[in-house]
Amino acid sequence: MSSHQDLGRGIGRIIQSDACVVEGAEWLAAQDGRFAAALEQTGPLPLRRKPDGFAELLSAIVSQQVSVASARAIWARMETAGLTVPERILQASEEELRGAGLSSQKIRYARALSEAGIDFNALRGLDDAEVVATLTQVSGIGVWTAEIYAMFSLGRADVFAPGDLALQEGARLLFDLAERPKERALRQMAEAWSPWRSVAARLLWAYYHVAKDREGIR
Repeated sequence: MSSHQDLGRGIGRIIQSDACVVEGAEWLAAQDGRFAAALEQTGPLPLRRKPDGFAELLSAIVSQQVSVASARAIWARMETAGLTVPERILQASEEELRGAGLSSQKIRYARALSEAGIDFNALRGLDDAEVVATLTQVSGIGVWTAEIYAMFSLGRADVFAPGDLALQEGARLLFDLAERPKERALRQMAEAWSPWRSVAARLLWAYYHVAKDREGIR
């Protein structure tokens, strides 16, 4: 019984609704006046919940290092061809996968994910660090992709993605830092935002876009 309780504590809060995001944002604003000021500029933060499972991770791989428009076009072709389940990826020829728009590298990654046999239902019961460790064992899935999956597909309230350039730049702007913080420094900064680090991420992304528009940053 105790192990189940420990597991529950390890997972922490799950963001399920806009009310959860509001609760986290209010907590952050109470902790730091700069978050409060940022919230006034951004307005309500998005929920950004996504489905979990194989297709969501495959879509993340497809989206790597291409524009949003290109990623959408490739994914649409893959959906039309039924190439969104492991069995079809493993059955498909190189030509079929390339025809959908996948590069040689992404074909390798898609096949690696298909062969990994991840139990996506079991992931829901693992703590954040275990989720990241499990996913990053798959070729083509780095820490950033794993953290984004935990944040938005699993709804974890206390996950951050300090390798994200927009988060780094948002933190630089909001906290008036001399330079963009590196991943390790931003991860340390984010410890102060626990247990709502994923809401802090939503706020920094939103603030980055507001500041970018205001200052004409390209």
